[in-house]
Order: sequence, then structure tokens, then C-alpha cells
Amino acid sequence: MKNIIASTLPLWCLASCASILLLTTHSAAREDIVKDVVDGVKYSCSKFYNLTGQKDGICAKKQIFILGGQSNMAGRGAIINGEVPVDNTPDPLKVFRLNAQLEWEVARDPLHTGIDIGKPCGVGPGMSFANSVKTRLGVIGLVPCARGGSSIKEWEKGEEHYNTMIQRAKAAVEVGGGGGEIKALLWYQGESDTYNLNDAESYKEHLEKLVQNARTDLNMPSLPILLVIIESGDGPFKDEVIKQQKAFKMPNVVKVDSKGLGLNKDNVHLNTEAQVQLGKWLADAYLNNFA
Repeated sequence: MKNIIASTLPLWCLASCASILLLTTHSAAREDIVKDVVDGVKYSCSKFYNLTGQKDGICAKKQIFILGGQSNMAGRGAIINGEVPVDNTPDPLKVFRLNAQLEWEVARDPLHTGIDIGKPCGVGPGMSFANSVKTRLGVIGLVPCARGGSSIKEWEKGEEHYNTMIQRAKAAVEVGGGGGEIKALLWYQGESDTYNLNDAESYKEHLEKLVQNARTDLNMPSLPILLVIIESGDGPFKDEVIKQQKAFKMPNVVKVDSKGLGLNKDNVHLNTEAQVQLGKWLADAYLNNFA
């Protein structure tokens, strides 16, 4: 609870596999096929359903979470020799992401590969969040949409980042392989608005418009929002952006303060450990307020 402030695409998809294969294969074979799934080998959902009578994993209806904002949501935590923290371990049965081709696949860091184009994506809060809520919520679908270096004005309705986020969110609900139901928007952005006083002072106004527009365009007037209050920022008006974020009030918005989380050497981006912790805080915020 610390730091939480209440206030039709092709029907090919990755097999859910493990629970299905319990009925059909020995352990070694199961492990091989689960590895295939993690490595991106595709199977027909309908084939597995016809063989086993089960629909699970990537073929199941998902609890969908939109990940929006800039680089700290996209993730700049280090991935060393391909290893990620244990809390971010891929789960081929329960945690999936919508890729840039609008297809579901097993989620893994970096979640924003192909989304935050041209940026050095790494560990963000999304995987530890998903792994923390899956026991309560079931199959999780993450929709990464964050764009490094983006200002709040670049998320106005009609701008590329906003339009892409709404398009991806709608596709996630309808895409073959189960689709699902949007549960919340996780928002972590503001560092790029610390350089200009006018941008900083108008942050709350622009954030209100963003939330209103997203709720309208997704036809979800009560869409839950998890808002991360920034801790870092190179500009001289960081404190004003933080002030604006703390003053922001709308129904069904819960704030999670990133204050005190560790940073990389650039003093802007959360390090790997901090991103894992933030994901857990976001999970607590969602489960304690909306689940």
C-alpha cells in the first residue's frame, strides 16, 4: 500500500499449451511445446480446443490493461545477458501482450519492442504488474502504447500517439485469440513537460482532457486510471509538474507516487529494481481499488 494515493484479425494465435498438454503428452514433451510457445511458435486455437475441449491462455478472454506514457512506462531498466528479474518471468499461460502487428503473443520484457520505435527499450513496470494481478484476475492482456520523450500535448486527441493508443486498445478487445475486456489505463508520463513553465503549469488541464477523451472514445465513462506521479525530470519545472499531478482529481483515478525509487545513472529513468517495485505498487493500487 506504500505510495498509493486513492482519489477481425486471423484466428491464429499461440497455444495456451501447458494445461492442455497435461492431457496429451509426457512432461518433457510438454516442456518442449511450452518453450515453442514462449519462442513465438504459433498454433491454432481451434485445433487445440477441438482436441482437448479446453480454451485457456492466449486463446482465452483477457483482462486488458493499457500501458501509456513515455520512457519510464516503456521501460529503460537493464536486461543483462537476456536475463530479467524473477518477478518479470514470462508466463505462457497467463500473461500476453498485443504486439505491433495487433496480435497477441506471450509477454516478456522489453514489452515495448516494436512500439516505442527507435528507443532502447528495457524493463518497465508492466510485467511485474501483470504477474502480481494474474492470480486474482486470470489471463492478462497488456497493450503497450508508451512513447519515449513524448509530452502530454502529444497525447491530445488527433495526435499520432493518442490515436494509436485508442486503435490498439480497441483492437485488443476484438482480436482473434480471445480478445477481452479493458480494465484500466496505466499512465506514467510528465518528465518531458518539466522543461517549459507553461507546459508544466498546464499539465493538469491536458491530463484531464486525455482522460475524458480516452473514456469517451473507448465508451468507458468510468475507465479506471492508475496515474504514476513522476520522481525524475531534467527540466527546471519538475516540481510544478508533480504539483499538477498531485492536484489532479477525477473519479476512478488512483495515484501511485514513484518518489524514492532508484534511478539509472542518467537520473531520469527508473532502474530495473525500481521498475519491478513500481509494477507491484501499481498492482496493489488496482487490486485494492478496482478488483
